[in-house]
Amino acid sequence: MQRCNYYIWLKSKKSTSDKVIASTIEEIQTKVKQTYGYRRIQIELLKSYGLILNHKTVLRIMKKYNLLSVVRRKYKYRGSQMFNKYENLFALDFKPTGINQKWCTDISYIITSTGRLYLSVIKDCFDSSIVAYKYSTNMNMNLVTSTIKQAIKKEKVTSGTKLHSDQGFQYTSKEYINLTKLYNITPSMSRAGTPLDNAPVESFFGTLKSECLYRQKLKIIEQAKQLIDEYIYFYNNDRIQLKTKMSPLAKRKLSLLAS
Repeated sequence: MQRCNYYIWLKSKKSTSDKVIASTIEEIQTKVKQTYGYRRIQIELLKSYGLILNHKTVLRIMKKYNLLSVVRRKYKYRGSQMFNKYENLFALDFKPTGINQKWCTDISYIITSTGRLYLSVIKDCFDSSIVAYKYSTNMNMNLVTSTIKQAIKKEKVTSGTKLHSDQGFQYTSKEYINLTKLYNITPSMSRAGTPLDNAPVESFFGTLKSECLYRQKLKIIEQAKQLIDEYIYFYNNDRIQLKTKMSPLAKRKLSLLAS
């Protein structure tokens, strides 16, 4: 076999091998709702399939075939905008007495075959409704500020409105604090590395993914957007909350009628 033909054959063989391994990894990720990172995948490949693979090979194939974990990663921001941190005003107390007193916000992302879609939401702890949401293919400041502006257009906020977030760079930035001051909103912030401090919105993301997004393979970003739109409408208007025995907006409407 000539040298050039040998390398073509070798490359073809490697590609075929990658596809077989990727198919096996996809089976694993489907079972675990795409929550495994490459190290857990490496263990599962050995444990259940008898495949001995270097962790670097596993990671390369997962990246190549878009099989990375969809569990939200912590992103490090390197820049001059990370200035402000705030007291945790909620302290795990997510039970306000009225509408628009305690809001929680965060960003999660959804992986599709054509790229990532970032979803920013604001959730009212009073009735669990999603009062605003925006998505983007970039996790930047505009994603956060546009979500807040949408909430302000829809809802009546007062000096008692508190907006709770984690310590992501968007929420510690100068743009964020200026916007909260402009709208008379009091920022609150989780302790570092403590997801339970922002449990209401973390719970929503988990519900969205398990009840909607993980139930099918997302081919394109537009498909993900459509599913999110449909699910948030269902979540707000129709999905019964076990504690209240009614949908979030039904509880909201009842509260507004009583006030």
